[in-house]
Amino acid sequence: MISQVFILSSKGDHLIYKDYRGEAGSDVINIFYEKVTALTGDQPPVVMSHKDLHFVHVRQGGLYWVATTTAADSSPFTIIEFLNRLTALVKDYCGSLSEKSVQMNFALIYELLDEIVDYGYIQTTSSDVLKNFIQTEAVSSRPFSLFDLSNVGLFGAETQQSKVAPSSAATRPIQSSREGGKSEIFVDVIERMSVVIGSNGVLMKADVEGEIRVKCYMPSCSEMRIGLNEEFSIGKSQLRGYGAAVRVDECSFHQAVRLDEFDSHRILRLCPSQGEQTVMQYQLSDDLPSAPPFRLFPTIERDTGGRLLMYLKLRCDLPPKSAAINVCATIPVPKGSVSLSQELSSPDQSAELKLQSRAVHWMIPRFPGGTQLSALFKVEVPGLSSASMLEVGPVGLSFELPKLTVTGLQIRFLRLSPIQPGPSQRWVRYVTHSDSYTIRI
Repeated sequence: MISQVFILSSKGDHLIYKDYRGEAGSDVINIFYEKVTALTGDQPPVVMSHKDLHFVHVRQGGLYWVATTTAADSSPFTIIEFLNRLTALVKDYCGSLSEKSVQMNFALIYELLDEIVDYGYIQTTSSDVLKNFIQTEAVSSRPFSLFDLSNVGLFGAETQQSKVAPSSAATRPIQSSREGGKSEIFVDVIERMSVVIGSNGVLMKADVEGEIRVKCYMPSCSEMRIGLNEEFSIGKSQLRGYGAAVRVDECSFHQAVRLDEFDSHRILRLCPSQGEQTVMQYQLSDDLPSAPPFRLFPTIERDTGGRLLMYLKLRCDLPPKSAAINVCATIPVPKGSVSLSQELSSPDQSAELKLQSRAVHWMIPRFPGGTQLSALFKVEVPGLSSASMLEVGPVGLSFELPKLTVTGLQIRFLRLSPIQPGPSQRWVRYVTHSDSYTIRI
């Protein structure tokens, strides 16, 4: 049973407040924000209590999504799932999750809250059910246009406009499809890497978590068939003999996915609802089919002037036609570091010393595969000693790999039935993110 639902900005501003049962006053908003900001660390507990009131919250889009309850037997996992579905609904109906979109669509969000919860009891979170009741139109922060990004691809990579959809295409409200908007469906294959590489260059840990996410802008679609690699296998005992194996350790599917053709032909069948849903999740541990995308060759020493010298060579082992974007290497430095001078191998790179986090941040906007970049950092550290030099590292990398999956999972085909009347477009996109990529030095 839910007593209240409210949405706060990262600064504590009240954006949305809905009281279903009148069991607590509006001052609980200030109580929650004081509790969540008084805690040290970046990850406050999801569930907190104040007297007989329990706060459950999630953080999405830089906002706090909070539900309160006074019932001692309420399941926190149910409320967490409700909040996650609420954020997905707001994203579907408003187009994006941000403070600005919530402020511009407050009337629509209040209408959603009225429909999905009645006197504290959850009714539905299905966009298919809600589309018959929600009448308020979404207000977009910027109008959608196919010509707004002429040279920017799906994930920021430069490419031809005729071959891709603009990045704003999948962030418009789902209501636009019933207002004469373009009928489109997006299938995203998203993977996140967690890698640890030892100081000797040996791969110590490698985990990949992936998902296939569908976002539908079609007013009606009876069935969608998604064909995966025929050689896709789950576990080592199910290796198939069609070609180079694409293997994962574990795999789970959305409850709406029908698997009657999966074992024989690796085909997923479902009737997608308007909005976004994750149809499949998978995981691979300690067995990457290819080499890690980056290797680092560091040289750390102290010069005659007592400065810390860090000469770093970073190599991108992606295929030559691929490229990583938004690459950032974070190198921890000793306590007391005061200034940084740098020599970078190309003009598009940049670096800065952040004293608060005590680290050097080396930014590379685009890193083509099969190339190598280098940087020389000279850090002023008063009283630098051999012991303080041990504080250097490990190096953390963050990056995006557009048009690439580490596991090799591919979409063979995407078919809709019956054939949609009028023009419709289908987009398949791939991207790999770094979840945690650590290199010891």
